Amino acid sequence: MNRIIAFAVLFLFLFFAGGSKACTSAIITGKLTPDGRPLLWKHRDTSELNNRIEHFKGSVYNFIALVNSPDRGGIVWSGTNSAGFSIINTASYNLKDDDVEEMDKEGELMYGALSVCKNLLDFEAFLNRLPRPMRVETNVGVIDAEGGAAYYEINNTEWTKLDVNDPKVAPHGFLVVTNFSYTGRIDEGMGYIRYHNAQKIIGDRLSVSGRGITPQWIFNALSRSFYHSLLGIDLKADLGKASRSGWFIDQDFIPRYSSSASVVIQGVRPDETPELTVMWTVLGYPPLGIAVPLFEKSGSGLPSFMTKTRLSENSGLCDRVLDQKGKVFAIRRGSGLKYFNASRLFNESGTGCMQLLAGCEEHIFSAFEKRMAGWRRTGVSLAELDGFYADIYPKIESAYSSLPE
Repeated sequence: MNRIIAFAVLFLFLFFAGGSKACTSAIITGKLTPDGRPLLWKHRDTSELNNRIEHFKGSVYNFIALVNSPDRGGIVWSGTNSAGFSIINTASYNLKDDDVEEMDKEGELMYGALSVCKNLLDFEAFLNRLPRPMRVETNVGVIDAEGGAAYYEINNTEWTKLDVNDPKVAPHGFLVVTNFSYTGRIDEGMGYIRYHNAQKIIGDRLSVSGRGITPQWIFNALSRSFYHSLLGIDLKADLGKASRSGWFIDQDFIPRYSSSASVVIQGVRPDETPELTVMWTVLGYPPLGIAVPLFEKSGSGLPSFMTKTRLSENSGLCDRVLDQKGKVFAIRRGSGLKYFNASRLFNESGTGCMQLLAGCEEHIFSAFEKRMAGWRRTGVSLAELDGFYADIYPKIESAYSSLPE
């Protein structure tokens, strides 16, 4: 019996240490973006690696959200609604101060909030109405269409607001949050190295360009970063040469084996319609994914390659990404999945999969911005948006078909 208990404890340790609920996130205020629009970023790490996008009809507001595939219903992991209210979370491991069981209700909390909240005040009232214990230990990031931007550190009985627009809270105009809470127990929790990774990368960017944070930059510089602040290395900058074999240990980079998606929600300025809120989404393993812009206004007309189909609960694009991910984490025996083939992602000859996919995503961002410039004057045209998706899908398929075996 003692051996069984010891094995169970070891399993749980490895499960959580491997990042089953360990995300990296940030709120970037409009002070740091070229167009003054705030950004809400979540790099998701989870045990469910196949994710997709779904549209939901809420009791007050409709919304689009990232969900697990297959989906159990009533649970989401980031999203934005028709009022421009957007939400993400990261698990916290230093807030809980009780012995309440049956936790992990963060997905239900976010689903409920997207359904009824228009702004931060609505969200705070929503939290106050929830029955106690709330059965969460989490950091929830929120932006709204009125200029609000805040993290909420929430446990079973109470919540604390960190207003990212407040210079006393976020003196540099942004806040990075991983898997510990600022108001939680000191030196407990997880994700400290990833926190320092993101802090350093964003800080370096701002020292060069004070308003240079964009969704495209976040995906490339953060979600696909292989900078490690503790080791003082950057595999991507060194093109994987930190290891002669091209392999490296998968530990404490922002993207890891457990990474299943990355979302950057680009909010609106207070004088703009909330329908212009864009949920940029990379499904699957972010270093091998391609960002696609999504709108709540699409309703059931979301691009089919991002949602489930009649034949599968999975997103077709996510399946494509996971197929390539299997070739990066190709060692199955022993502790092989703790190592990744960095040279397959990037190398000196420019034939790494990340390098080969970059052109497709660059086209998507460029083509989208041209259309978005018009939509910001006239509103989002669903016909034009459908045409945009029809244009990029063959390019996405071609990009993955061109990758090496």
